[in-house]
Amino acid sequence: MTTATAALPIAGRHLIAGHWHAPTGAHFESRNPARADEVVGLFPKGTATDAGQAVAAARAPYPGWRRSSRIHRAELFDNLAQVIKQETDNLARLMARECGKVITECRAEVVEGLHMVQYVFGTGRMPTGDIVASEIAEKDAFVRRKPWGVCAVITPWNFPFAVPLWMLGPSLLEGNTCVFKPSEDTPAIGQRLVELFLEAGFPSGVINLVHGDAEVGEALVHDAGVNVVLFTGSYEVGKRIREVSTQFADRIVATETGSKSAVIVCEDARLDLAVTCAVISAFKTSGQRCVSASRILVHEKLIDLFIDKFVSAAKRIRIGDPLESANFTGPVIHRDSVEKVLRYNALARQEGAEVLLDGGPLTSAEHAHGCYMSPFIYRMRHRPDARTIREEVFGPHVAVIPFRDNDEAARIYNDTPFGLSLAVITESYRTMRYFREECEFGMGYVNLPCIGAEVHLPFGGVKQSGNGHPSAAGLVETVTHKVAWTVNHGTEVKMAQGLTTTIEGGPG
Repeated sequence: MTTATAALPIAGRHLIAGHWHAPTGAHFESRNPARADEVVGLFPKGTATDAGQAVAAARAPYPGWRRSSRIHRAELFDNLAQVIKQETDNLARLMARECGKVITECRAEVVEGLHMVQYVFGTGRMPTGDIVASEIAEKDAFVRRKPWGVCAVITPWNFPFAVPLWMLGPSLLEGNTCVFKPSEDTPAIGQRLVELFLEAGFPSGVINLVHGDAEVGEALVHDAGVNVVLFTGSYEVGKRIREVSTQFADRIVATETGSKSAVIVCEDARLDLAVTCAVISAFKTSGQRCVSASRILVHEKLIDLFIDKFVSAAKRIRIGDPLESANFTGPVIHRDSVEKVLRYNALARQEGAEVLLDGGPLTSAEHAHGCYMSPFIYRMRHRPDARTIREEVFGPHVAVIPFRDNDEAARIYNDTPFGLSLAVITESYRTMRYFREECEFGMGYVNLPCIGAEVHLPFGGVKQSGNGHPSAAGLVETVTHKVAWTVNHGTEVKMAQGLTTTIEGGPG
């Protein structure tokens, strides 16, 4: 086991209008989930007043920022990319300490954030808008994009670097300004990200940072000065954001809110490939990705062989110190998460599950001071009344569910309130197409795990997984609005649809 050198706690600060504000009142701790006694940092517990000041600070530079050259804004992202490259290892280590993801995953997340920044820079010189034919030969018609104004960016702990960049990148490129509230579970990496924006040369007030819990988030959502709310987190919070936002006529809300994603292992699947995809889908990040598979649907002709290999592979997973790259996964985020997973493990038993691997908290000397959990795997036939196979757990808890044919598999996949990610393991292009057409999802993968998003694709889902406004590359549709612009190059008025232009008595 690798033991990290003890570091002094990070001093948390708000960033408002280009000025750092040290805590003056209540504060909260960010702790290492792998070592509960290690305080990563102390952060100010923001208030509604702090949130309001941050929104006002973002509003002030908005007119000048939106009028600036889109290419110039993009070039600042090129600066940011260079800064991130220099800080990759430091960012990965901080992330591993604060959220408990294994260092290899953390490096990959920093690279994913870098890719988002590079994507944004690349689109800066690409066409934006359209030229559309007019019914009238003398007219040119254009469709242009304009920013909305101030974006509130509220992000989760499990991807504390990449997800904020999915939202901040397109928002800022298109001329919006931002108030960023990182998760109270990962404020240190959120603060470091904002520091990098400043190092890259972004102007004062264009990006603002407020730490805190639900009080800050609630204040941002209630603030009439916020034009767009971008949120990733629980369905309950996303629903609350949408409800509050209905009082603002020009408010746009994009929410990504949970899943009950699945891997479907078809009758013709390559078994070893299916097992690898299932293990990665279910247990990477200890099952704490929004796209993690907590259901593995397996054709009944394969299920016994699959279970033998899947359970055997799960037993071999190395769970330990996030700073040790040889480990497959680290701890869950905190003790509350441990208790939640244990409640669902117990519920699975009550609902008649056949327990295949009885996972739970790890108590060895290596794991004693962290929130480590081993995989819990069970077999259960699908039932609409079984909560464990319909509700999001967000931990190393997975059901193996048999199915008879593709029709039944699609029905099982769809029988949850969520629709985020899907993986299909098959050698048949017809089977692949069937699930593509019949399942309700936002991201689909074939002969791959159901995790592994790339930034140039939209990230989002359907039903309770999202409200139709995806993150990453798809976010540009949310943080801008289209305007029509029609120009007459003639010397007289000609109207579309053949409308007459004759005025009684002439123009005089």
